[in-house]
Amino acid sequence: MTHSLSRRQILAASVSSVLLPAALQGADSASDSPNQLTEPQRTIPVADTTDVLVCGGGPAGIATAISAARTGASVRILEAHGCLGGVWTSGMLSYVMDAEKPGLNAELPRRLEQMDAVRHSGPKNYIYDVESMKVLLEELCDENDIKVQYHTRIVAVEKDAANRVRGVITESKSGRQAWRANTVVDTTGDGDVGALAGCKWEFGREEDCPCQPMSLMGIITASPEALQQFDRLKGGQTKDEFRAFIQTAGIDPSYAKPTLWYMGGSVAAVMMNHEYGVRPFDAGAVTEATIRARRELYDICRGLKGLGGAWSDCRLVTTAEQIGVRDGRRIKGRYFVTVDDVREGARHEDAICRSEFSVDIHAATREENKKAAYSGQGVKAKPFDIPLRALIASDVDGLMMAGRCISGDFFAHASYRVTGNAVAMGEAAGVTSALAAKEGCLPQDVAWKPISKQLAELRKPVA
Repeated sequence: MTHSLSRRQILAASVSSVLLPAALQGADSASDSPNQLTEPQRTIPVADTTDVLVCGGGPAGIATAISAARTGASVRILEAHGCLGGVWTSGMLSYVMDAEKPGLNAELPRRLEQMDAVRHSGPKNYIYDVESMKVLLEELCDENDIKVQYHTRIVAVEKDAANRVRGVITESKSGRQAWRANTVVDTTGDGDVGALAGCKWEFGREEDCPCQPMSLMGIITASPEALQQFDRLKGGQTKDEFRAFIQTAGIDPSYAKPTLWYMGGSVAAVMMNHEYGVRPFDAGAVTEATIRARRELYDICRGLKGLGGAWSDCRLVTTAEQIGVRDGRRIKGRYFVTVDDVREGARHEDAICRSEFSVDIHAATREENKKAAYSGQGVKAKPFDIPLRALIASDVDGLMMAGRCISGDFFAHASYRVTGNAVAMGEAAGVTSALAAKEGCLPQDVAWKPISKQLAELRKPVA
């Protein structure tokens, strides 16, 4: 489904006037109607100006920031939650997929090994300790002189008369602040910046939104004997057997392939729920989905505890700060990755990474879930290239994307959305943005050769 904001919405969300430091004002009590509030015009302080402004500190955002800094740019990350890592940490994903790639994808597990905080599952995937990942990502930002501000949400985009993104406006405990940069990178996952900038975007498969479900990750505790029985990293019993076991406790999980990753000791990460048909940009719907999902995880753990034996000490230790989103906005770029690219194994001169993951579409409804929890829906994937052009917004200048909000269709997105690919995309966005700042130009005007050369340098194997 393609969307575009109305002219009035674009004007409301975009700021083209000069922003000067001044005291913030309260909202006017006068309103156009009982259901509307008119906010008076106000000046907003510019908190910082930087070469590259990264909006979202998840896997793609971290990679963007580190690569830009290592290319010589000044960098700032704005993050809505209280840690870096996004779905890895505040989302407690605990499992990285399609990560057999050079550069930061190789550096992260190597450094996690030094922290005794990783378990490998073949060359492409690994499980990690969430708290160790938080510390590592903050260390990397400190090492590369990257500025970070947490608990900060983007609420508007500043554009000039030439339709170039110049910065963003945020809300936080510090009030409204403006942030400017040569290049802004949307790594919010849900394409929040691109939408606020007035870019066209797609979401879901069709206009009536069959979209992929959300899942709330959790950490549980039980005896090692119990957890190792269903550990997917060690070839434990199947997901179907785990589901059948949960059903003996009187609960049929909303996700037909509940998964457990044993993390050592008496701790495991679990993905056992689906929330269907939830739009990630509807805060009310996401709230309700989170509440339902948390209750389901709690009930499952209580049910397992009630089985006694090895599960007698089972309890839900914690749930993720944010529910895991598979399907968000896909911002229109200068190339649109399609299902044909996936089927044909497309190659591009400006390829910045290769997706080797299958087309992974989770059931859109609970009824479909009973038949097949996930499938490729008939699309057989060949490893395909993602071109740099898919990371550059087409409707505005000065904006790049990295992660699952890049330009592509529903089926291509179902492959490239995993976080190993998000990291590789972020590296390319970071290098391109840094070189654009150095040359004083737009991302699309940076020649491919220096981008390719710098990416190869950053991705050299470490002895």
